[in-house]
Order: sequence, then C-alpha cells, then structure tokens
Amino acid sequence: MVILVDMDDTIEQLLKTWVARANEKYGRNVSLDEITDWNVAAPYPGVTKKEIYGLTYEPGFWSSIEPMPGAAEALKHFLDEGHEVYIVTATEIEHVEEKMKGLLFRYFPFLTWGQVIITSRKQMIRGDVLIDDGIHNLEGGKYKKIMFTAPHNRNYDAEANGMIRVNNWDEIVRIIDNME
Repeated sequence: MVILVDMDDTIEQLLKTWVARANEKYGRNVSLDEITDWNVAAPYPGVTKKEIYGLTYEPGFWSSIEPMPGAAEALKHFLDEGHEVYIVTATEIEHVEEKMKGLLFRYFPFLTWGQVIITSRKQMIRGDVLIDDGIHNLEGGKYKKIMFTAPHNRNYDAEANGMIRVNNWDEIVRIIDNME
C-alpha cells in the first residue's frame, strides 16, 4: 500500500511544544484542551495571532518538538512490511530546513527526501491511506482516511464522515495491518 502520513500532531507533538512555549513567553497556563480549532491564538486573550504564530519562526522551535510515541516504530514497521510511506506536509517554506533536518530526519532516520511531499492540497496526492489530524486534509481525498485525534478535532464526527478515528500509533498499526 501507499501510506501517506501528515507530520504536525500526527508523527510529532507540535501543539504540545507550541502551547508550552506560548505559556512560558506570555505567562499563561493554557492547556491543550483549550485549543478547540486551528486558531492556536484563541485561548490567549491580549496576545495577537501574529505573536503566537511567530513562535514557530524562532530559532530552534522545530528541533525542540518530540515525536509522537510509537510513530517511528510504526512507520519503520510499514516499510519493513513492503509498504511505501510518504510524509505529506503543508510545511511553510521558511520552516522546511529546520523541520526536516532537526525533526523529521532526526527521529525518523530511515526516511529520505524522496519520501517527503510538501503541499497544502493533500487531496491532490494519490495513495491508499492518509493518516492526518486535519479534517480539511481528509475530506474529499480519494484514500482511506485515518484521523489522528487532536484537541482541535475531538468534537468532529469522524465515523459519520467516512473516517476512522485513532488515538495512538498502536491503533494505526492494527488498522493498516488488517487492511492488507
């Protein structure tokens, strides 16, 4: 199978790092549960969206993010089973070098640039499965849809919209192994 995999909050813990940095910088105590949509700045009254999103441009931000538990082992398992694995990310051009070198290839050294697709239109990419936390990336695609639970999608009815909701990489491995 061709397995397409998102990066942010799917194989790595972007939101956890981002909220911790924002809390530290702005003296807040926002929890991940307070992030209910794509606007990470919403639970920070008095702090602009530009300031919150600006944190991602600080040197070392991307290399400070840790992988999701079990993600590296799962992707390696899929490759070992003969599947093709592609990282499909909407990474901004300014973040590509640090994000790939300091995060992706650091924690997933078995992946190469030839397995990275950068696009904001994931529905244009062909594969058998897409694993993603972004509803907008899963809707409309011509692939099996596996939604990784995140604070911003927890109230979305995945099943009613043809998606399989998962909470961890062990669940994903079981699902994909059963699809073979």
